[in-house]
Amino acid sequence: MTVTSPQLDEPADPSTSRRRWPPLWWRRFRLLPRTLRVSTYVVVAIVLVLVASLLVGVVVVRRSFPQTTGEVEVAGLSGEVEVVRDEHGIPQVYADTTEDLMRAQGFVHAQERFFEMDVRRHATAGRLAELFGADAVETDAYVRTMGWRRVAEAELPLLDPDTRVALDAYAAGVNAYLDDRALGAIALEYAVLDVGGLDYQPEPWTAVDSLAWLKAMAWDLRGNMTEEIERALATAAVGEERTAALFPPYPYAEHDPIVKQGAVVDGVFEQDATTGGTRNPVRPPFGRGGQVADRLGRLAAGLDRMPAWLGRGDGLGSNSWVVSGEHTDTGAPLLANDPHLGVSMPGVWMQVGLHCRTVGPACPYDVAGFSFSGVPGVIIGHNADIAWGFTNLGPDVTDLYVEQVVGDRWRYRGRLRELEVREETIEVAGGDDVTLTVRSTRHGPILSDVDDLVADVGAVAAAEDGAGEDGAGGGASGGTEYAVSLSWTALTPAPTADAILGLNRASDWDTFRTAVADFAAPAQNIVYADREGHIGYQAPGRIPIRVSGNDGMLPSAGWRPENDWTGEYVPFDGLPSVLDPAEGFVVTANQAVTDRRYPYLLGNDWDPGDRSDRIRHLIEDQLDDGSEQGGTLSAEELLDVQRDDRNPLAPVLVPHLLDVVLDGGYDDDGQRLLETWDFDQPADSAAAAYYNVVWRDLLARTFHDELPEELWPDGGARWMAALPAILADARNPWWDDLATEGVVETRDDVLRAALLQARDDLTSMIGPDPDDWTWGALHRLELRSSTLGESGIGVVERLFNRGGWEVGGGSSIVDATGWDAAEGFEVVTAPSMRMLVDLADLDASRWINLTGVSGHAFHPHQTDQTDLMVDGGTLPWAFSRDAVEAAGEDVLTLVPPSGE
Repeated sequence: MTVTSPQLDEPADPSTSRRRWPPLWWRRFRLLPRTLRVSTYVVVAIVLVLVASLLVGVVVVRRSFPQTTGEVEVAGLSGEVEVVRDEHGIPQVYADTTEDLMRAQGFVHAQERFFEMDVRRHATAGRLAELFGADAVETDAYVRTMGWRRVAEAELPLLDPDTRVALDAYAAGVNAYLDDRALGAIALEYAVLDVGGLDYQPEPWTAVDSLAWLKAMAWDLRGNMTEEIERALATAAVGEERTAALFPPYPYAEHDPIVKQGAVVDGVFEQDATTGGTRNPVRPPFGRGGQVADRLGRLAAGLDRMPAWLGRGDGLGSNSWVVSGEHTDTGAPLLANDPHLGVSMPGVWMQVGLHCRTVGPACPYDVAGFSFSGVPGVIIGHNADIAWGFTNLGPDVTDLYVEQVVGDRWRYRGRLRELEVREETIEVAGGDDVTLTVRSTRHGPILSDVDDLVADVGAVAAAEDGAGEDGAGGGASGGTEYAVSLSWTALTPAPTADAILGLNRASDWDTFRTAVADFAAPAQNIVYADREGHIGYQAPGRIPIRVSGNDGMLPSAGWRPENDWTGEYVPFDGLPSVLDPAEGFVVTANQAVTDRRYPYLLGNDWDPGDRSDRIRHLIEDQLDDGSEQGGTLSAEELLDVQRDDRNPLAPVLVPHLLDVVLDGGYDDDGQRLLETWDFDQPADSAAAAYYNVVWRDLLARTFHDELPEELWPDGGARWMAALPAILADARNPWWDDLATEGVVETRDDVLRAALLQARDDLTSMIGPDPDDWTWGALHRLELRSSTLGESGIGVVERLFNRGGWEVGGGSSIVDATGWDAAEGFEVVTAPSMRMLVDLADLDASRWINLTGVSGHAFHPHQTDQTDLMVDGGTLPWAFSRDAVEAAGEDVLTLVPPSGE
């Protein structure tokens, strides 16, 4: 163990862990570093003084609110820039040059959300401990080991010169906002930390700070590493056969893929091809034994302590679709998107418009949509010519390797080779610095160095596999250390930032594909539409090709070259794409991209397909209206699709629940509610409340007795896919409760107990009268700051958190307000935004954000979009200059300093 930190040497307490294994890093944050905590009473006294000051005047709170009218001098501008904000504070920026436009975006982002930006850059640089003390050392150690910021630094010289100009101008705009600004005038969070004794002044923003954030995005959306480890853990607990029931294979025959036509011919995906290559053979992975599975679970525990800025878990996904003009009432395409990410305060996205007054070589941008604070440009949205939306492709882009290490060398191809070694120093607020030694092989950084719990995973795997030093068997040799390294595509420098700004400038299908070809990580599904009437789909991203078809399901022996990646990626021209598909629309909801004929291994852990099927069903129903010419779709009808809340499992499970005979017949209206239920889950539904409480209890009674706590069901898409086969067998072994000796429970025993327990639970949580039951009363949206909002000090948390919204929807539903059945009913993932782009009239488009533009506590625009979004509403999306000016409430003019 080379990390000199007690936090990294202490094993996780299993009594405090759950599906996410040890508690999430931010839930262990405290306002003050331990060495600064004189006493709880002093902390409380300080906080009370602060709160009192807020109550006697609004000056402290309002001090950091952005100026939105008048004139502000901004160093480096070559001309005036206008920032027009509407009634929700959404900024539309107008400039004459790219440099001025991006400088202004940086200034505006910093005005609204600099604290969020600053925390993000500390996280991606492995420097959170500088702000939050020793509790953040473990997270920093993982990030430093993977070297996110080092990779970002290596990406900078790879970028197109125009991208460098934009990044540098953006950074200059951020720094112009920070210049000579007092800490408390930047954000209320800094004022609180300052009262707590943090001696801190933000460093100037740099282009690398923006690039590093893209690594965090790629990490959260990296693919199926968690599923692979969960499979291994389940196999160790119940064996391969029963584990297979919990991870059913993707039902290709039951669900339409994203791309239904075309195949790869000679390395190119040809849209009209009908035959393609043969899938690569899959070789069994290395080490399937129970002990290695147990240690893999511990490794997952370490990885899951990493911050999840975009969210994690089964609910992480998205919906998007595009419909051609032949099927719309305007005669032009309609494009919809709603990414499902973790809920937070502020939300992940910030809406913005970036407009060159004259679009041309000196200033080629006229774009609006959803941006990441800290990154120039628009991530998802539209410009004057095209629109695009994202869902996560989720390919397998990570592999774990067991390495044989001898001293400062590691074994490969029968020879010992030098490890790459570097030292990192983690500064700790209120504590001693921590020295970290990072070791790497050709496969990547050694992660087991930052977690003693998994340091022996390789030795166990090798012993179980009977592999010797040369991989030919014979067991492990003395003096050999077995370590675990990570290969991940995002650790290879790539110009993903070029893709973002290239998308912003693209004007047609060809320039769109040229732009997204640079989108290395995370791999995405991108739907497309343009003003000429074309629609399409493209899957970009670096997806590794593995030697011998190795599927990377479990760690591979790193000393065997046949386990390596080939060094090549699936060629961009071979990735699935389609332009103007025959059926006239494209639906992506994280389902399989292609059928089994596709020759490259993209991955195995797709969403089971319920959301995509439901979306397709709603679209096809509208188009097949019985008339000779067929129906058309309006923008409002597609917005209705986004709000659809039908539960996909309920039609299968409810008949079984109604067949169960309870004492005295129906149980006080519980089953009666289900008998008349339409399977929709609006917030005011009593039947949905009862069903979901039954569902949660059913999962617990069926699986908690046999699965380790970290694998307890969250109730999401995978569990909905697994339950039908188990339900069909009344005496399936899963129904038996191992805690009841001498009794073998059947399906109806478990269903009966769940029905009765749900009645008791609802009585306890809401009341005895079913007329008072509602799904929203249980299924609440709470928006929490991931830093001070999880400080553990109630009065501070109340400053920065907002919540209590009652919402409908649920897990694996189109209106995807995901919840974790092993934790409770609270929303953990949700549509982070919704948009509907009307290519016939861009000013008729609609958008909405989960929170609001502002990241400032108590600002009117902090959550002013939340109420509307929870109710299923959207906002007008002004784009043309006339529409923006008509909607404008405030105008801020940024000007060069006098004398420049």
